[in-house]
Amino acid sequence: MGIWEVGAGRTKTIEGSSFWSHSPENIKNFITFLRPGGPPSSPSFSLRFCLNRNALFSLLHKRVILPTGFFTIIPNAYPVLYLGLRYFCSVVQLFEELPYRDRYVQDAQFHRVHDVIKSSTMRPNIVTATVAHCLAFQIGALAHLPTSTSLITIYSKAGDFGSSRNLFEEIHYRDVILWNSIIAASVENRCFGTAMNFFVKMIKEETGFDSTTLLLIMSASSYMKHVKQGRAIHNLSVKTGMLSDVSLCNALTDMYAKCSDLSSSECVFVEMECKDVVSWNSIMSGCLYNSHPERSLRYFKEMAFSGEQADCVSLSCAITASSCLGELVTGQAIHTLRIKLGYNSSSHVSVGNSLISLYSECGDIEPAETVFREMIHKDVISWNAMMEGFESNGKVYEVLELLFEMQLVGDIQPDIVTIVTVIKVCAEMMMLREGKTVHGFAIRKQMGDELSFVNSLINMYSKCNSVKKAEILFNSSIERDLVSWNTMISGYSLNRYYKEAQLLFKELLHWCSVCSLSTSFAVLSSCSSPKSLHFGKSIHCWQLKLGFSDHILLVNSLMYMYINCGELTGAFSLLQEISTLDNVDCWNSVIVGCMRNDHFQEALETFNFMREGPCFSYDIITFVSVLSACGNLELLPKGKSIHGLALKSSLGSHIRVQNSLVTMYGRCGDIESARSVFNFSSNRNLCSWNCLISALSQNKESREAMKLFRCLLFEPNEITLVSILSACTQIGVLGHGKQIHGHVFRSGFQDNSFISAALLDMYSNCGRLDIAIQIFRHSTDKSVAAWNSMISAYAYHGNGRKAIETFNEMCKSGTTATKSTFISLLSACSHSGLVSEGLQYYNYMFDKYGVQPTTEHQVCVVDMLGRSGKLNEAYAFTKGLHPHPNSGVWGALLSACNYHGEIELGRKIAELLFQLEPENAGYYISLSNMYVAAGSWKDAVELRTLVEDQGLKKRAGYSLIDVGLG
Repeated sequence: MGIWEVGAGRTKTIEGSSFWSHSPENIKNFITFLRPGGPPSSPSFSLRFCLNRNALFSLLHKRVILPTGFFTIIPNAYPVLYLGLRYFCSVVQLFEELPYRDRYVQDAQFHRVHDVIKSSTMRPNIVTATVAHCLAFQIGALAHLPTSTSLITIYSKAGDFGSSRNLFEEIHYRDVILWNSIIAASVENRCFGTAMNFFVKMIKEETGFDSTTLLLIMSASSYMKHVKQGRAIHNLSVKTGMLSDVSLCNALTDMYAKCSDLSSSECVFVEMECKDVVSWNSIMSGCLYNSHPERSLRYFKEMAFSGEQADCVSLSCAITASSCLGELVTGQAIHTLRIKLGYNSSSHVSVGNSLISLYSECGDIEPAETVFREMIHKDVISWNAMMEGFESNGKVYEVLELLFEMQLVGDIQPDIVTIVTVIKVCAEMMMLREGKTVHGFAIRKQMGDELSFVNSLINMYSKCNSVKKAEILFNSSIERDLVSWNTMISGYSLNRYYKEAQLLFKELLHWCSVCSLSTSFAVLSSCSSPKSLHFGKSIHCWQLKLGFSDHILLVNSLMYMYINCGELTGAFSLLQEISTLDNVDCWNSVIVGCMRNDHFQEALETFNFMREGPCFSYDIITFVSVLSACGNLELLPKGKSIHGLALKSSLGSHIRVQNSLVTMYGRCGDIESARSVFNFSSNRNLCSWNCLISALSQNKESREAMKLFRCLLFEPNEITLVSILSACTQIGVLGHGKQIHGHVFRSGFQDNSFISAALLDMYSNCGRLDIAIQIFRHSTDKSVAAWNSMISAYAYHGNGRKAIETFNEMCKSGTTATKSTFISLLSACSHSGLVSEGLQYYNYMFDKYGVQPTTEHQVCVVDMLGRSGKLNEAYAFTKGLHPHPNSGVWGALLSACNYHGEIELGRKIAELLFQLEPENAGYYISLSNMYVAAGSWKDAVELRTLVEDQGLKKRAGYSLIDVGLG
């Protein structure tokens, strides 16, 4: 046949042909055809083929070599060896069948073994390495140094450094290349100390060395961060005159940088006579490694001026430096340069990855996503960079969508960085179920023991209120670092396991005497009550010994600690001691700390001192905090003055400040001003609408709140629904409440704990306790708000015993009681006449549950004693309060006196109230009603006349009924 078609499944064409006529010329031609170079270009031997050389060789061996005595036909059969040595399974048998082995055959064997091992088709794994070794041993090629060198290399690439080392030890005559191969194998398998030992032996045997040897040893020094060793190699290269080698200088530059000696690295770079692109890349990456991105960017500019064209590594370094410095404009310029140079992010993965990080860290996520989508080839770093970009820019749901997309693509699997990023998102969004799913996925992929993953899991479970699960992970982890301890301490503090956090910190000091700033932040957050003040002060002393006292963030944490522990003087003393009194963050720390602990007056006093002192600048946090303080204290004039100050400082137009103004005016009862701020806001967001709806609800304008809700231009979120449910609760419109409940289900918010609590309040206040109980029982994740609402519902309906049972169930579930919990519980005891139980819970509040009693709790106790007729006990309780009780507590006692007709005690309390709040008409009217009930008409008339003369008026009350929608 003229043309043979050879391929998989087509060997019958050859097998049945006349080719197998044992003609030496035919066989020679066929062997030539099978050589890696392919068939000759002779027209008499033209083939169209899809080669499967392995199958063809097997056929040739079976049909020609064995039956014909081929080696007698073709003397010096090295061409067959040239073919056969590619296939290890047949070569040994073929070699043994040679009738004689002359020098040409022997040379061909050695060279072909060496070529096969060095071939690009050779895949270095333990099987191919062992077969190649056996082959070389069988034909005596181990004495051939290039073959032995290649074998050492293939064992190294297969990860079997022990076999590389054993083979090296068996070879007695060693040249420089062989020594270099074993040193390279040591470095490749991270046996850096062994590499140095081999180098020392090499010097002792006086074999000599070359620049490659020094390059390898410098690489080992870099990995070991052994700068003294690196300097010795540097000196050796100078003595031997090898420093003129640019590759060696580049390696020295990199070595010094990796050993954190950037000055030496720059000296080597500056002294280089000839620099190539690798030289510039080495110094730029070295600056980045040592946290000097500004120097890296400077060298990139110098490189451009020198005329050296940047490659993809240079561009990646420059983009990364711009990202670290937050210089978006510079990064965009480099992006443009990349396009001019033809390094498209679609084909150059490292450049694309750097661009994604640049835009993400500069807060411009859209170009980052554009670069990501345009990349044809992506590696796992690309996916991770995009996920981290979404996470850092608050697009957390996009992170989960990208993970799903990554799994759909399927060619790249998530690595530990991917998993940690997703777990971080689950922690921020408190998505416990999704976090558990990722946890299971990581275990299936055998990543469960990775330390960074375990630490992220501890953080996630802690933030999702599953601190016991986090504790199990921490205790069962095989390996722990300082991050593990800090995360667990923070988790305890976050979940109010303050005692456990402090005990773990003490245990940490036994494990590691040197702690980080993060440890200080974590343990200081556990000092949240006066009982922890002594421990907090000891932490303060410990930090002074460690030399952390000047760190501004730590000073802020210490001020928070003193405020949380009720030691305001300690916080103010720290504020006055620090050297940077003009730092607005320090002042904000005190103001925010006071706000978090309900010290609203102290927050305003700090703000006043801040204005009079050296700090003349304010930021958004300052205004938001002090406006909130004015709202809580209902100080309308003060709030208006701060409003004017915000306008003067040009921050009055900021949306967060405007939203805070709406809230402040709402709490101060000035709903018209709240509407005015809302109407004049040009960039209203959903929070703006929520603030005004909440303000209307708080001012009993619930119907106006519902009208505003119908005009909402955004999709309502959890806060919106909670506010509008509160409005439904106030006016008792069960029909509207049911409609909102339906919207909750359609929006998928039925599992939200705050909405569940609001629904409980709404149904309870509208008389449907049965539905409230049903919602509570079907709630999958009962938050403290849900428990409080259920206790409050029983209190509202006068079922104190059920309220106490619910409180006990709450404690058994591990949910920590709050101030609101005890307000509801004491109110339930008050309405049900459970005086002894109520007093017991009040006394246990601080000692057993760690909750500091507030004015609201004291009012509940006075009301409880007053309802039961124990007015003397109520009066003694009020007189014994420290600091002095405010008007709310005395007002509750006055109401009790009015109810029981205790005119003498009532007169005494009223006189106190007249001094505390002379403009409150309600106290005058209460005392007047007592006079009327006792028949003291003269006193009643005189008191009414006094009220009229002073122009005091009591706000009229009203009732509402639900018409047509119930």
